[in-house]
Amino acid sequence: MQAAAPSIAVIAAALLTAAPLAAQTVSQEQAEATARAALEAAPVFDGHNDTPGQLRSRYANQINDLDFVDTLDGADPEGTGRPMHTDLNRLKEGKVGAQFWSVYVPHNDDESEAVQQTIEQIDVTKRLIARYPGALRYAETADAVENAMREGRIASLLGMEGGYSIGSSLAVLRQFHAMGARYMTLTHNSNTPWADAATDNPKHDGLTTFGKDVVREMNRIGMLVDLSHVSEKVMHDALDVAKVPVIFSHSGARGVTAHPRNVPDSVLARLPENGGVVMVVALPRFINEELRQWDARRAGEIARLRVVHLGHPEAASAALEKWLAANPEPKSPIGDVADHIDHIRKVAGIEHIGIGADYDGMPSGPVGMEDVSGYPRLFVELARRGYSQAELEMIASRNILRVMRAAEAYSASVADEPPIETSIGAPASTE
Repeated sequence: MQAAAPSIAVIAAALLTAAPLAAQTVSQEQAEATARAALEAAPVFDGHNDTPGQLRSRYANQINDLDFVDTLDGADPEGTGRPMHTDLNRLKEGKVGAQFWSVYVPHNDDESEAVQQTIEQIDVTKRLIARYPGALRYAETADAVENAMREGRIASLLGMEGGYSIGSSLAVLRQFHAMGARYMTLTHNSNTPWADAATDNPKHDGLTTFGKDVVREMNRIGMLVDLSHVSEKVMHDALDVAKVPVIFSHSGARGVTAHPRNVPDSVLARLPENGGVVMVVALPRFINEELRQWDARRAGEIARLRVVHLGHPEAASAALEKWLAANPEPKSPIGDVADHIDHIRKVAGIEHIGIGADYDGMPSGPVGMEDVSGYPRLFVELARRGYSQAELEMIASRNILRVMRAAEAYSASVADEPPIETSIGAPASTE
């Protein structure tokens, strides 16, 4: 399924000879051919898929009878009528060759409970992978990923989302790595005792002393540091400490959409020195500014109607329905994802872009990319904008594979260094 990776010199030559994007005029037929060739040579390596969370919420991790070949008629406990975004049929259609499965659990101030739930999600994800050996292959290294791609199987890796899952313990962090976790997002939507989240009120002014040790220890053991969800100050603190490239497993560019979950230009400008990769998200509210502003107007209208119809919730609901009819929710087109890729390319460079859509962690992807089958349409759009085959291959999987290899090489180089030790029970928030 995958040809041998071209050398850096070959890729560099291709990029130097490519015409600037603005000067390209590419027909639809040419764009489709370029995208098809790129994804044949370098299938999509997606940085973040929340199927493990769906296994928990929809099936209570009871998957012995789950048909993961086709989940379109699967259980929907929330009653939304929405099927899952992911199954083997659609992964194949989407040209996915590798996937980081997010073993996410909700934020929990009882960190010991979060530790247990994360272990349960690792267990159910490994069981799902093992049930489909012809289609999926468990992987922990870049070599294993490329071997799976050559075999036509989807390399399946584990990524942890939310630093509370380590219980503020480097020992627990190390054991999760031993279980196969190959990245950890330092926070989710709320602060941890040692790191500030992008969508919470700052508490630590970035990373605490312990938080910086978390980054150092992740580097030492070869676990990728994921900076999606963290505050801008944490991003900079992590880059100051990191010895290997970081990742953003599912983020956009704040210069396009001003959502705090996105990566600001001040951080993008540092990626060439660090070598890291932003794996661009497809969640509409992160990539479409019109939709983000609509959310703000809707929240304001809800607050206004609660006051206007105080004590009469039925009237408030009816009035909101009229407002929604007059102010329909904007749609996010597939071009929104491409716009974020364009911006990251401009500020950081083509070597620092990947894909991390966040399927099954959102209601729907953009129009044309509603589920995991839609990746080829994104690559056609990029090719239409003038991206070369070599550039598309870098975005699809070669950039994140480079980052993995860098993390593995650094870990091997410091194999003789002892683990970082902290006192049991020491406060993780120590500045």
